[in-house]
Amino acid sequence: MADGVSVKRGYRLRYTLIALALALSSFVLTTFTSAQDAPVDPSLAAPPHAHTIHLKHVLVISQTRGFEHDSIPDAMAAIYNMGRDSGLWDATLRTDTELLTKKALESNAKNLDYFDALVFVSTTGELDLDDNQKKDMLAFIKDDGKGFVGVHAALDTNYKWPEYGELIGGWFDVHPWSTFNAPIVNEDPNFPAVRHFPKVFVKYDEIYQAKEWSRDKVNVLLSMDPTKLNYANPRVHRADHDFAVAWDKMYGKGRVFYSSLGHTQEAWSDPDIRRMYFEAIKWVLGMTEGSTASHPRR
Repeated sequence: MADGVSVKRGYRLRYTLIALALALSSFVLTTFTSAQDAPVDPSLAAPPHAHTIHLKHVLVISQTRGFEHDSIPDAMAAIYNMGRDSGLWDATLRTDTELLTKKALESNAKNLDYFDALVFVSTTGELDLDDNQKKDMLAFIKDDGKGFVGVHAALDTNYKWPEYGELIGGWFDVHPWSTFNAPIVNEDPNFPAVRHFPKVFVKYDEIYQAKEWSRDKVNVLLSMDPTKLNYANPRVHRADHDFAVAWDKMYGKGRVFYSSLGHTQEAWSDPDIRRMYFEAIKWVLGMTEGSTASHPRR
């Protein structure tokens, strides 16, 4: 009998708890409905809405009139996917230079006025640009304040166009060590595109030697450790042994980023390299902030 009483008490307790839960739910629902039906006080501020991100438009160019890198498709796909996966930009991928103009184009083609940033992916040689296109491209960055990112061989481009060298910061002057385990120093760990790198690290890549380049005109972000390089090499031309791996700068109102990292196909599967270019594109788009001031070697 005692067991039967205990069972009955257990059932009563369970039903009581269920009844209380239902009553509480009904109370909450009634209160919520009443609150929705209540008149709105016009003196109160409207509730906040989610921040809307306006999609940016990035034009990616990979025309080659010299050496053609096998990594170009990997780089272009990576930049496209970075924008799609993050929801920050869409990328238009081209192997020609038709869209590098401000004149109206036919067949729904977009000109430079549509885009917010331009990325040169291992372009080489003298690109197919007439004088008006060159003028429009410079104005896009210098006057309109749009962004420019140069990937690897973008330094090996447009040698007959002096303003391009001024825009990007210099030109390619061979790669003394070809592809090797490059000893790299992070000179500006506060900059968004390189803050994920340690102070010193190694990357297997092809690092360019730059000519008509000076750290006085750019903010060096990454450079090679001069104490760990072999100078018994006739292709080493810089007497100062200053080999920058990545830098940023202003060109008029526009932001410019360049890095020689990204020569190999494998580089574009490296999370560090992908993150560097992802953050670089964000920076030239004005989504983040970072210094452009030049500094002595660190």
